[in-house]
Amino acid sequence: MNNIYLICISFFFMSDVNQLIYDFNLNSDTSDWRIIDDGVMGGRSSGNFNKSVEGFGVFYGKISLENNGGFSSLRYKFPKKNLNSFKEVVLKVKGDGKNFQFRIKNKNTDYHSFITVFETNGAWQTITIKLSEMYPTFRGRKLSIGNFSSKNIEEIAFLIGNKTEENFKLEIDKIYLQ
Repeated sequence: MNNIYLICISFFFMSDVNQLIYDFNLNSDTSDWRIIDDGVMGGRSSGNFNKSVEGFGVFYGKISLENNGGFSSLRYKFPKKNLNSFKEVVLKVKGDGKNFQFRIKNKNTDYHSFITVFETNGAWQTITIKLSEMYPTFRGRKLSIGNFSSKNIEEIAFLIGNKTEENFKLEIDKIYLQ
């Protein structure tokens, strides 16, 4: 009985410390996740997204440099989340050894995103990103409007665009604020 009490207390305090953005599992509805490839500008890259048999989100595909292409992204829009005292976003992911971008928007209607690049190593990783270190970009160009400082977010995204033709795969377990 004491163990159940401790688990309940731990869960209560963890929920105050972290705010879940998305938890992939067998029951999660992934219909709000969208692929946007370089085809919007004539490119030929192809990204795909589905759930694995274990319930993880799987973003995979092939990057092509044809027709000035070279990227694929996976985006998720959601009702505004107040960041309150949250300073970091945490990703639980398993990549294929390639670099990916994690991107956020404080308003999903903004043209620019705030980004950071993270490196994967083929194993499950917990990647912690300081929101204040995410810098603004638009169409691959860094903007001079200052790093992320908003009190809200409405969109997150993963993007691969390493200026090379390559296959890619990123499995996603969980994304949360802390």
